[in-house]
Amino acid sequence: MVIYQLPNGKIVYLTMEEFLDLSDEDIVYLLSIDFGESANSPWLGSVLPHNTRSSDFSTSADDEDISGLDLPPDDFDMGLDIPDVDFD
Repeated sequence: MVIYQLPNGKIVYLTMEEFLDLSDEDIVYLLSIDFGESANSPWLGSVLPHNTRSSDFSTSADDEDISGLDLPPDDFDMGLDIPDVDFD
């Protein structure tokens, strides 16, 4: 199911096949007969309320520990020849 918003702001529900076959003439026809429904909420049809993942973003034991990695020093030069520009 595809939710398609017409240029006048109204929305129509289409199958994937209908959406792929939609032509400019079809859109003009839908506009001319004032077809569709007004979306009172910008979240209409959103998958966000159906989120099944936990919203807990705290670190867990599964997070990768990077303390043992060989990271470059803070003043590491990547070999790029970028001039130091003073914008004062």
